[in-house]
Amino acid sequence: MNALHRQPERLAPRDSAGDGARERLLLAGLRLFAERGFAATSTRELAELAGVNVASIAYYFGDKAGLYRATIVEPMGSADDDIALYADPQLTLAQALSAFYRSLLEPLRQGEINRLCMKLHFREMLEPTGVFEQEIVEDIRRMHEALVHLLCRALGLGAADDALLRLAICLAAPGVHLHTARDVTERIVPGLMDGDAALRAWQDQLVHYGLAMVEAERARRAA
Repeated sequence: MNALHRQPERLAPRDSAGDGARERLLLAGLRLFAERGFAATSTRELAELAGVNVASIAYYFGDKAGLYRATIVEPMGSADDDIALYADPQLTLAQALSAFYRSLLEPLRQGEINRLCMKLHFREMLEPTGVFEQEIVEDIRRMHEALVHLLCRALGLGAADDALLRLAICLAAPGVHLHTARDVTERIVPGLMDGDAALRAWQDQLVHYGLAMVEAERARRAA
């Protein structure tokens, strides 16, 4: 999502000093911004939590705003990488949906980091700075458009209509829900999202339901 939620060793680009200062600042920013918001978090607090001097914020991110944007954008990862997983026209629909759901569920493997990312996104919605809006325009919209293109191809449509756009949203919604309602899910059914095997089971079941939704739409159009 180069991404906080991929593998821990890739939380941030390699620091020029080789001491992990940028990575620690990114994690400190993620935690403090998620807990307090942008305005209530000082550069001194960020530097203290990361174990660096305040000047490091300017060195790696330009300023506090640059660090904040990195905590919003970098956990989402590269939209191009995610799109490439499921946009290949050589893939079957089942293969493409499997890749799509794998990219959606991958952040869940990062535990506490993923929870902080969700908390930060919720805070950004309540106290908008404009950063997440830019992320929607630049990346999330392109991922949605790639899914719409995949569905057009699967259903033999030259262009998307409102029904197909609704289908694309419905396909993405279960994966998004697993992120936004993770704490609730884990309270209701403890252990259902724990470990690689559990997430693989979620992925396989989402593909099963996704294929069923596409076939239901195909049947609706044929009728």
